[in-house]
Amino acid sequence: MEETLIDQAAMARLAKALIFICGKSHPTTVALQLAADTGSERDIKNARALFVKLKPGDRRAALAMLNG
Repeated sequence: MEETLIDQAAMARLAKALIFICGKSHPTTVALQLAADTGSERDIKNARALFVKLKPGDRRAALAMLNG
């Protein structure tokens, strides 16, 4: 997956999409919300790594919700 820069607002929207797709307590959802809240490089790196590990269908659905 190509590495893209995602701003804090987009991370928050992505976290909301993942709440719908994966659930509120899913580790990727929690990590994205934390990264959106703190904006720290470490949290962003962790959230991105977890997002890449999601099933491809879940990733595509979340990104489609951002674009839709």
